Amino acid sequence: MNNTPNHIIEEIYLKQKEYFYRQQTKNIDFRLNQLKKLKAAINKNSNEILDALWKDLHKSNEEAYLTEISIVTQEIDNHIKNLENWASPQRVSTPIHLFPSRSKILYEPLGLALIIAPWNYPFQLTMNPLVGAISSGCCAILKPSPNAPNISEAMNKMIAETFDESYIALVEGELPVNQELLKKQFDIIFFTGSSRVGKIIMHAAAETLTPVILELGGKSPCIVDKDANIDIAAKRIAWGKTINAGQTCIAPDYLYVHESIKDKLLEKIEKNIRQMFGENIQKNEYYPRIISEEATQRLEKLMSQGDIYSGGYVDVNDKFIEPTIIDNIKPEHDIMQEEIFGPILPVLTYNKIDEVINYINNNDKPLALYYFGKNKMAKEVLSRTSSGGGCINDTLLHISNHKLPFGGVGNSGLGKYHGKDSFLAFSNQKSIISSSIRVDFPFKYVPFKFFNWIRRII
Repeated sequence: MNNTPNHIIEEIYLKQKEYFYRQQTKNIDFRLNQLKKLKAAINKNSNEILDALWKDLHKSNEEAYLTEISIVTQEIDNHIKNLENWASPQRVSTPIHLFPSRSKILYEPLGLALIIAPWNYPFQLTMNPLVGAISSGCCAILKPSPNAPNISEAMNKMIAETFDESYIALVEGELPVNQELLKKQFDIIFFTGSSRVGKIIMHAAAETLTPVILELGGKSPCIVDKDANIDIAAKRIAWGKTINAGQTCIAPDYLYVHESIKDKLLEKIEKNIRQMFGENIQKNEYYPRIISEEATQRLEKLMSQGDIYSGGYVDVNDKFIEPTIIDNIKPEHDIMQEEIFGPILPVLTYNKIDEVINYINNNDKPLALYYFGKNKMAKEVLSRTSSGGGCINDTLLHISNHKLPFGGVGNSGLGKYHGKDSFLAFSNQKSIISSSIRVDFPFKYVPFKFFNWIRRII
């Protein structure tokens, strides 16, 4: 992959600034047409997109469609259906002491958006924020990860064929390209990736007071209580942990299971993994690969502590890691110090739910939290912990509802998107009061006549 030259980045940036101030992107019909063009382009290039995702991550066509393409096209449909309503001025009530004025909220695009995407869901996490940028009326520069070069190239081709670069453009390259982009003053930066890099993005944005949306990650706990449906829990945990070979920001990162059901649960998780992928998982066409040999080696090192309950086979050259359950894990082990981002499930046990809640609350707030058990205890766990989102008696599914805002809290992220929240993420909510010129009450003017009377109503 070649780095987009600095002079090209500068040229695109200046073109987009000029184009935005022509006001064309603020037109609702214009935005709707661009959303339709994006969906048509995705449908037209779907085979190339699927092929690229197979080359980069060994994603099957089925998984790539479900977790990448369909999420984006559904998001587009949702914006097309609701954009006119979302973008309409919103009337709000006005308190009596401001009479005879009227109040409303206007939604205006922030301007130039920089969208920096990761490699794990490289298509979805580049295009989904773009939908929000288009919907709100912004221009956008997209910067996909260089670690997924084939889908980056496919997206570059698709964007170049669909949009003028003065409106939407994609640039490619390694770290120097990111650094060059971050020198420029955008109106919003949307970043998806690790907490470590998120801090770098936020630091750069602080230099120009640029607002940021940070979609990060963290260690998302999965709790299985003693009264959980073990068959359902095992099946859904196995699925949530093996999608994209565990390279999912909201994957169950570690399992906290009640000690009375641990053996039965682990047995059934392993059984469900085998039912999905067979005995020779490496040869199964539906099982993805780790993004790089370096990432494979990092994950292999994390498997050195605790006792491997099942799995454990690693082929660095093939970037393959067998789905692995590790028992007898302790909180101080290396695997509990960082987000795993792979198909490895460390297991801890508890006797009382307070042990789990205390552990979660003594660490960084997770992006997701999963609880399997009765609703009463689920409500208690959710009320006593903080997380970006989560599921009760399931995993991952909250990301699929476009009516739910998606994002983290604390170390796991800043800001929300999906559906209307994507529109809002790239918009400025401008508060306006319209005052009558027919009446001009003297109360607000010096020397504040009738002040004692005014105090009674405000």
